[in-house]
Amino acid sequence: MEVDWIWGLGGGLLIGLGGAVFLLGNGRIMGASGILGGLLDGSGRSNAAERIAFIGGVVLVPLLIAFSTGHAPDTHVTNNAAVLIGAGLLVGIGTRIANGCTSGHGVCGISRLSLRGIAATGVFMLAGILTLAVLRQLMGVI
Repeated sequence: MEVDWIWGLGGGLLIGLGGAVFLLGNGRIMGASGILGGLLDGSGRSNAAERIAFIGGVVLVPLLIAFSTGHAPDTHVTNNAAVLIGAGLLVGIGTRIANGCTSGHGVCGISRLSLRGIAATGVFMLAGILTLAVLRQLMGVI
């Protein structure tokens, strides 16, 4: 029986738990783009250690889980460098326009019943669906 869905469920629970701990621990929303952005533009110098620990955890925990279980998830990432670069730029631009990312708006915003978070999540989900449809069906890229 196929049980890959359990990895998604576990990941979602960890992200939700992380968001709750981050909010309860320091009173701020766990928005990954804001945490990383504060490191990059220097505005987060006062709590740089906390930001570095968060980003380190985002990178290291999945690696530790994969190493300890011997199961590396299949990500279905394309080998097309132009698509990856374009996607990264579009995501970066989108997080600046939306003043946040999926972790801030989608996970934390919706759980707080924030209208701005709900609206932003709806917009970026629709944009993602439309982008996938265009790239896959019309252009045959993905």
